[in-house]
Amino acid sequence: MPQDRPDDAFAWIDAQRERRDRAGLVRRLSPRPADSPLLDLASNDYLGLARHPEVTAAAAAAAQRWGAGSTGSRLVTGSTELHTTLERELAEFCGFEAALVFSSGYAANLAAVSALSGREALIVSDAGNHASLIDGCRLSRAEVAVVPHADPDAVRKVLGAAEGDTREEAAEAAGAVPGRRRALAVSDSVFSVDGDAAPLAALAAACRAHGAALVVDEAHGLGVLGEGGRGAVHGAGLAGAPDVVVTATLSKSLGSQGGVVLGPARVIEHLVNTARTFIFDTGLNPAAVGAALASLRLLRREPERAARVRTVAMGLYGRLTAAGLTAVRPDASVVSVRAPSPEQAVRWAADCRAAGLLVGCFRPPSVPDGISRLRLTARGDLTEEQVGRAVDVIVKTAPTA
Repeated sequence: MPQDRPDDAFAWIDAQRERRDRAGLVRRLSPRPADSPLLDLASNDYLGLARHPEVTAAAAAAAQRWGAGSTGSRLVTGSTELHTTLERELAEFCGFEAALVFSSGYAANLAAVSALSGREALIVSDAGNHASLIDGCRLSRAEVAVVPHADPDAVRKVLGAAEGDTREEAAEAAGAVPGRRRALAVSDSVFSVDGDAAPLAALAAACRAHGAALVVDEAHGLGVLGEGGRGAVHGAGLAGAPDVVVTATLSKSLGSQGGVVLGPARVIEHLVNTARTFIFDTGLNPAAVGAALASLRLLRREPERAARVRTVAMGLYGRLTAAGLTAVRPDASVVSVRAPSPEQAVRWAADCRAAGLLVGCFRPPSVPDGISRLRLTARGDLTEEQVGRAVDVIVKTAPTA
């Protein structure tokens, strides 16, 4: 164990590193080459559009026309006509009044959660939510109640117990409706670890019973679920509802980078004026905007891409479970395969890589339940031969319990 020295301000880092080493939880960067020979089941490029010729050409054209960078925050010089076009077409596609593009999906979640709550508000958060939603709750300064995973009754109970707790003087000073405490529930639409979908209709009903808003992160739903990939919220009949706000990333199904918040026009206007990750962040670069717009238009033209992702995911799940592995039935594109331990999960992923297959490896603290797993992402451009090859590798390299 390293000894602290008075002149060593970061000696504590060495102790933490040793603990990670002993627990098998060390993470390392693995730069990928431009043309990797590996079969990729680890990326979030669900529709296989990141390298689509139309998408890359649109990115290049946007950079040539508007420049490599956006040159400033969105409220200064960082908004282009391309940003406005993307926001309008995303809102129309997903069925909302308005949209606002951010530099990342993480920034979009921080903005939506923190700007729609506040010190006197109550946030009800699913235990399986993504880190960006969790951090939004932390930054909000609101009271946060974490409820069991995918449990609308728990959401309803927390909201019901808080009803009547108006804290009127402080609430009115913060802009709340007199006699009502501001409240919202936040949830992923599809959870990133196991790929299971949230019960959105029941969550919305629980919120409406108590005058609360619902904020849904569609990072893993956009491009995969709903009519033509319009998302799980659209599929649940909640798109455009006055009490529902959606966030999403442009870096998964749309193969680009950035994030977006969609919702009622007054919510978007509120974010423009209050969301710190919008006001003080440099705008999304034009190349990413152009790429996302091209992907969105391609998806509108070829809606069957969304259904293909779900077919590939179910094919992976069916073959892996038939071979005796424990996997979670996917509701969208993520297929989670359980591993006996963190160390064995790391070794399993490494053995897959050595056999030509790239897979994700999730271990604590990235998994809320402490169970390590391989995380496979189905892509709509995978062939049946590639799916079969991936299954063979995973099964052959699987650790014994």
